[in-house]
Amino acid sequence: MTSSERLHSGISVAPHAPPRPARILYAAGEGDIIGTFQHWKKHEDDPSQLSVTYSGQFFDLCQRLGYDGYVLVHADRRGTERDDRFVIRQRRLPRFRNGPGILYHAEQMLAALRIVLLALRTRADVVVVASGASHWFPLATLRMFRIKIVPALHCVLWPKYHRPGILSRIIRRLDGWFFSHYASAILTASGDIEEQLTELTCQQPLHGFPFMPTYRPSSFPPSVEAPPAPPFRVLYAGRIEAAKGVFDLLSAARSLAQLNIEFDICGDGSALTELKRQAADAGLADRFRCHGHCDRPTMVRMFRQCHTVVVPTRTEFVEGFNQVVAEGILAGRPVVSSSVCPAVQYLGDAVIRVPPDDAAGYAGAIRRLAEDHGHYERCRERSSQAQAPFFDADRGWGAALEAALKQTIPNLFRNVQSA
Repeated sequence: MTSSERLHSGISVAPHAPPRPARILYAAGEGDIIGTFQHWKKHEDDPSQLSVTYSGQFFDLCQRLGYDGYVLVHADRRGTERDDRFVIRQRRLPRFRNGPGILYHAEQMLAALRIVLLALRTRADVVVVASGASHWFPLATLRMFRIKIVPALHCVLWPKYHRPGILSRIIRRLDGWFFSHYASAILTASGDIEEQLTELTCQQPLHGFPFMPTYRPSSFPPSVEAPPAPPFRVLYAGRIEAAKGVFDLLSAARSLAQLNIEFDICGDGSALTELKRQAADAGLADRFRCHGHCDRPTMVRMFRQCHTVVVPTRTEFVEGFNQVVAEGILAGRPVVSSSVCPAVQYLGDAVIRVPPDDAAGYAGAIRRLAEDHGHYERCRERSSQAQAPFFDADRGWGAALEAALKQTIPNLFRNVQSA
């Protein structure tokens, strides 16, 4: 009996249910995304960050395209936030993220299993996974259930100057298999990441979509460009960890102690107490100041008050783009860093490069900026000329994710349009 015959015979026919909205699970790594979401609902940027947050761009994308979003993230505080479109779930921070190695890998495997199970439970169409959320290769399981996978690579896959151990080499090979055969698209934050992907996948073409950190012009008003009066002030912003180079910076401060140079250290981390102790023991507590975590207004003030920004990440650290390099440029300040930070590839002469892990090199670069006014002004001018890409939302994470979905998973857009 046809549908028409059933209608005429008095048998009711249930209408076709409209297709449900596409659903994206975003495994976001670490951060207070509930706080970001609460500000986003009020049409505000997260005041704890200078950049436009990746999670805020995710919320914008889902709202604009009519998607449902589920966010899984590790944070200092646990909790769940939800509304009609989004669910954000914050879990405790990984216990073994700093090792020992075997426990770190076991925890990463467990995190991957949790993502797979959550994707099945939430009936996700796509899973977007940020660097550090889990190991990569176990996520291949998702393709058995026709769930697309989009890695968002914010950090290099391994420290580019360090040889990995046996277990890491095995995991690297498995990850290469995953990226070659199971990733529908890959978002990449730097050329260093793209080079490592090419090595892992044996030159196999991939669906790669680069992105850059994005900022509002209002976060760096023109008044920030004018350098302050002496003393010459050096700014460090980021995690207070040995691998981020904070003790190299302290060593540089010791060698410059006879000059009118001061250091402001902004950030929190496991090495903060020891850094303060060593600075005090060296008699530098009044000119090597540790401020702890700083919110956006405080950081804008710190950029305004400084003369230069130093990003001394060491070679053992798995570095991302490193947004502090960009923020120093946007503040119109010379930035001193090394090739460990992928951001320097994009900025050319706007960044003063020193050899990696070279405390004396950082001290020499700071000394020259402080003593050679012409050199300082030339570096500051180059910084101002390199700012435009970071204000371009079309180069941001959200635009890259949208382009990835349109080109590699077009059925999601057809479902949204038909709904």
